[in-house]
Amino acid sequence: MKPRTGPHQLWTIEELADFLRVPVDTIYKWRAAGEGPRGFRVGRYVRFREDDVLAWLDTRRDPI
Repeated sequence: MKPRTGPHQLWTIEELADFLRVPVDTIYKWRAAGEGPRGFRVGRYVRFREDDVLAWLDTRRDPI
């Protein structure tokens, strides 16, 4: 499942996991530990904005 792209698209946990190529359980563990990208609660669902994911990913970059 490929995440939708665009400034107003929200990704599911499954789409985020697919984008990052990690297991869905890893996303849940990161959220519980406060380590993953910022997300939104939409009812009982969690959604992620592409900009927030990319900003978080930039903070994880290895130093040169």
